[in-house]
Amino acid sequence: MSVSIDSIFVHKMWDDNELSKMVEQGIPFPMLSDGGGRVGKIYGIYDEDAGVETRGRFIIDPDGIIQGYEVLTPPVGRNVMETFRQIQAFQPVRKSKGTQATPSGWKPGKMTLKPGPDLVGKVCDIWKPSMAFE
Repeated sequence: MSVSIDSIFVHKMWDDNELSKMVEQGIPFPMLSDGGGRVGKIYGIYDEDAGVETRGRFIIDPDGIIQGYEVLTPPVGRNVMETFRQIQAFQPVRKSKGTQATPSGWKPGKMTLKPGPDLVGKVCDIWKPSMAFE
């Protein structure tokens, strides 16, 4: 889900006029309104003085554990497709209970890596950077 201090009407306008052009068929999750900034305060991204939230993205697993986050100042845009890619990359890691890792640029169908001393200093030999962009 996404959460912002904007109203549900602003969310609908944003989805209809912007997000649906960036993401085929629009975003596949609900956008929630946090009018008073309560959720933003919990995650430390609500600016009390300005009454706005800094743009933050938190990837939270089914157990409620934050697995990743990114906080950007308002002038810098986020990449929705990268968010989706990261969520997909967490799936095999979770399924393997941490015995597999997904390197930078990993996409579904690509190989995962087995973390350990044998991997140290050899990631580029095993996971060629060009693989991330195929």
